Amino acid sequence: SNDESSSNDESSSNDESSSSSSASTSIPYEVIGGNHDLEGIDEFDTDAANLQVFLDAHNKATPQFVREIADKTLLVGLGSTIFRDAKYTSHEVIIDDVQLAWFEQFLRDHPADDGWKVFVFTHAPPNGSGLRVLQENHVVNGCCWLNHSDDVKCRKFIDLVRQHRCIKAWFSGHFHLGQDYQDSITFPTIPKDEGPYPDRGSCVFAQTSVMRSGTSRDGRRQSRLLRGNADGFEICTVDHKKGGAVRLDATITYKDTGHEVGIYAHEDEAYGHDNYFKVYQPQPGDEGYICDPEEDAMCLINDDLYDLVTMETRLWWRLSSGRVLGVLNGMLLEYDGSTMAPLGLVVTSDELIGKVIAVVDSGVEECMIDFDNVGMEGADCEGGGMQEREQAVIIHDPEGNDISVIQPNEDGSYWRKIVRNKIARMKERRREKAAVSYAMEMLQQTEDEAKEKVLSTWGPYTSTVGNAL
Repeated sequence: SNDESSSNDESSSNDESSSSSSASTSIPYEVIGGNHDLEGIDEFDTDAANLQVFLDAHNKATPQFVREIADKTLLVGLGSTIFRDAKYTSHEVIIDDVQLAWFEQFLRDHPADDGWKVFVFTHAPPNGSGLRVLQENHVVNGCCWLNHSDDVKCRKFIDLVRQHRCIKAWFSGHFHLGQDYQDSITFPTIPKDEGPYPDRGSCVFAQTSVMRSGTSRDGRRQSRLLRGNADGFEICTVDHKKGGAVRLDATITYKDTGHEVGIYAHEDEAYGHDNYFKVYQPQPGDEGYICDPEEDAMCLINDDLYDLVTMETRLWWRLSSGRVLGVLNGMLLEYDGSTMAPLGLVVTSDELIGKVIAVVDSGVEECMIDFDNVGMEGADCEGGGMQEREQAVIIHDPEGNDISVIQPNEDGSYWRKIVRNKIARMKERRREKAAVSYAMEMLQQTEDEAKEKVLSTWGPYTSTVGNAL
């Protein structure tokens, strides 16, 4: 019916058969591209050529789409357009500037006060959605959220959700996780006893699973079903392991044009998978906030010099710069300063467990220009800029034999943006093979000896495999 829509995260492996199949049944459909849809690196030299074939196969003029399914009720999709040209990991889902500008103008043209309701579909979720993520994969590699590696563009999507209350729901996939976890759906508001106001506008976020068992990370094979009604809408699960059985997951009721209330329809069914998949997300005022950046000239993150980091350590703190760091599962992670969503890995557990962490003033106050407020970009400290105390994040063993300073990136972030995209990694492997051949021919080494001794370096880094150092 017109007020019913389905969503699934698994892209077809054969665009031609997918398109013809839909055409043969005369069922109208829309599709959005994800990080795997431009992975034809053996067939296409450029992302543009690969994208064009994808669009042609689905009779699409643009990567985005909009479809009105009921009176002032719109489905909007945004597609990933970059793989080979990704600055970091190719599996970051990137919405290009053209689509982003189109989306922002579209929202301005369809305000909630005029009765518009918009349901958004993207392959990955936006930063700030609060959905369950994969720490050992997407967090570590910096590809959880839309436009993950760009601070400003990554936060842009949740800013639009907060500004435009016409956005009623946002569906995404990317993580290949099922829909039995309650945090596969997040609501705009939560009970006060569960934490602070999440600031998600009037939007419900929903994780979408996969249909095929070979692509599922937790054994689930599920799709989403969206059902509209006079009072709001329902989000359901279609379970493909149970013959397509439909289960009601959540009921959302509109309170007015800018507010809605959601109720879960079932308990969390995560059972044994909860500890593996769920990532701790810090909140202001919880027990992990242990360092005031504006008052403490030196802050021992551990209680004392002999309280060392373990796998059970769970704490976080905000630096004077506004950057948020935290320890979880023996790793040092960076979190978004506004949404508190995990951004990426700073230090691995191998480097951190058994160590002490300290934050120390370096003795310099800098002027931090406020780029977030229009008109303040050129202000100096006395004229409206903010004072930022320069700080050093230090890690050392209890004896003080090994002291490391964790330096930020050029953009001020701390998470390690060192995962190469696939094209760069292919070139690097070819260079490594050339070095092995050189060692065999010129140094008279066996192939096994050469492979063991050949080492790639990028400054202090010695690996480009899936997980960042």
